[in-house]
Amino acid sequence: MTQETLDPVLLEILGNKFASVTEEMCLTLQRTGRTLYVKETADFACALAGADGRFFAYPRSIGVSGFVGLECLPAIEAAVAAGGPLEPGDVILTNDPYRSVGLATHLPDLHMIEPYFHDGAIVAYGWCFVHCSDVGGRVASSISPVNTEIFQEGLRIPPVKLMRRGEMSAEVKLFLDANSRTPEANMGDIRAMLASLATGRRRLAQMLEQHAAAELAVAQKALMDYAAGKAEAVLRQIPEGRYSFSDYLDDDAASRLPVRLSVTVEIAEGKIHLDFTGTDPQVATAMNIPSCGRPHAWLTLRMLALVQTLDRHAPLNAGLLAPLSVTTPKGSLVNPEEPAATGVRHAAAIRVNDILNGAFGLALPQVMPAAASGTVIPIVMSEPAAHGGRMVQVIEPLIGGTGARQGHDGVDGRDSGISNLANNPVETVEAELGVEVLQYSLRPDSGGAGQWRGGCGMELSFRVLTDGSHVLGRGMERLLFRPWGQAGGQPGLPGSLVVNEGQPRERRLGKIDVLEVEAGDIVTFRTPGAGGWGDPMQRDPAAVLADIEAGFVTPDAARRTYGVALCAGQLDLEATRALRSDTKGATGTIFGPERDTWDSIFSPARMDRLNAALLALPLSRRHSRRREIFETVLADLPSTFPRTPASDTQREAAVKRLETCLSTL
Repeated sequence: MTQETLDPVLLEILGNKFASVTEEMCLTLQRTGRTLYVKETADFACALAGADGRFFAYPRSIGVSGFVGLECLPAIEAAVAAGGPLEPGDVILTNDPYRSVGLATHLPDLHMIEPYFHDGAIVAYGWCFVHCSDVGGRVASSISPVNTEIFQEGLRIPPVKLMRRGEMSAEVKLFLDANSRTPEANMGDIRAMLASLATGRRRLAQMLEQHAAAELAVAQKALMDYAAGKAEAVLRQIPEGRYSFSDYLDDDAASRLPVRLSVTVEIAEGKIHLDFTGTDPQVATAMNIPSCGRPHAWLTLRMLALVQTLDRHAPLNAGLLAPLSVTTPKGSLVNPEEPAATGVRHAAAIRVNDILNGAFGLALPQVMPAAASGTVIPIVMSEPAAHGGRMVQVIEPLIGGTGARQGHDGVDGRDSGISNLANNPVETVEAELGVEVLQYSLRPDSGGAGQWRGGCGMELSFRVLTDGSHVLGRGMERLLFRPWGQAGGQPGLPGSLVVNEGQPRERRLGKIDVLEVEAGDIVTFRTPGAGGWGDPMQRDPAAVLADIEAGFVTPDAARRTYGVALCAGQLDLEATRALRSDTKGATGTIFGPERDTWDSIFSPARMDRLNAALLALPLSRRHSRRREIFETVLADLPSTFPRTPASDTQREAAVKRLETCLSTL
């Protein structure tokens, strides 16, 4: 049988069957998982891969949604080289970003691959991953933004056989147990992963009872080719051209220096190329994305979302990436050199989503939204355990909202931009951890004002009940640079973290590594709101009133940002017309005052020149030279720059210093 002779109706049936296998694998994993990461947060995924190691079937509605573009083949080849040919019952385990060539992207993510055999030959591979509680390293939960190399982040597991002919390797298990603060919880989730792979094996065997192996092999490739054709057709709808956009992480967690990400998107003849030239060199902290120079899932997710938005019938598999290629400068944030730390790579990946969103928005302004809240913060508690040691659990994967787009407000308190994580029920959190949740709500006035309003961020406030506890909040971002608005829409409010707010012991904090807290302390996280779309003064006053009644917008903000006045809780149309009469709306992308202040010195053109020069230096010199340049340029500016603008004289002097540095690089 060939693709030409495969009945299209049969292909559709087989595609749905394959997808249902992956969904049942996910359900098995979630129902048998041990930790909140799996049972509630759903920080896992399952898929079926073909002989080339790429996913031809992926679930749509359960688990992490962003890993469609991962590749298993390098890990499979490494495991075979180390442990011999694969046999029935073998299962490969890895968590090493470099030795798996980007399959894993940080050490807490355990990936498993099982070959599925039929008549002595491999017909497919089952794959799954979970984010486990702890794999050792410097801090509980293994992730710290200030780790400087991967060796500080925990146990590195190269692709090895965890299972041989159906039996778990005692030696591998010993290494796993000895290098974790939570060995029993980890092993519970590992056994759930094995159960999910067994589910995939059984269901595929049932399909092979109904369809010939050759038929299924042809269907795998046909599904990928069909998706590739769908993606190419969507790309042909986009105006051809080159579209550039840049954005920033607030800092690298070890200094106050922002970290730049930049992309140029080139679209022509149904193909797309993403060029990340202009992105900062890799950082000496844990925000690097280990793409290994490939069109990695963390770099291409926005492309998948665009195709699925413009063609909702496109199948979800790696074929969607066939028309795509990338340029990722080696040694940059998006293609770091070993042993760069990668634990908080999702923070940079979210900003990659933002710059792709901005670039696509230049081509499709009526389709693409403003910036989403731009942060995912897995808030983790580490507390002393009754039997000794420490218990490590996720309290909440805190997120914000989605950006508004023409004709639609953003979604409040929900952002599936890079994943599909679920929130944890408060009752479950309080049963598993020594915390009392005081507030878990949407954050009023946080969504960027616009003709269509940006989604609101969230607020989580909890009281600590156990002395000697630690709170970790990895991936805190948009505390400085706001989620930008589009088409004249306003940016969302930045995020914040405060301990014991309004009390004598109040502490207002930025990014944290390990926050030591005691019983009675109240910790409050507030996530950013998303960007608005369009002139706020064009928003329907009735929609503003509905927002007020729902608690999304306060009356003061309605008057100040939307020009909407109330009288006795009802619209005052005459006063509203008066408030709006003398206003002139902005246009284009509205980044906010902090970004505008930064760009007044570090313009996109100057940053492109600086990063090109830095990447030409040896890896050992880049970080120190970059720091020296910024210290020189920022020397006479306010210590709180860019929150505090420079004077005209200070700005002109800083630009001259920067130009001098550039000329000597």
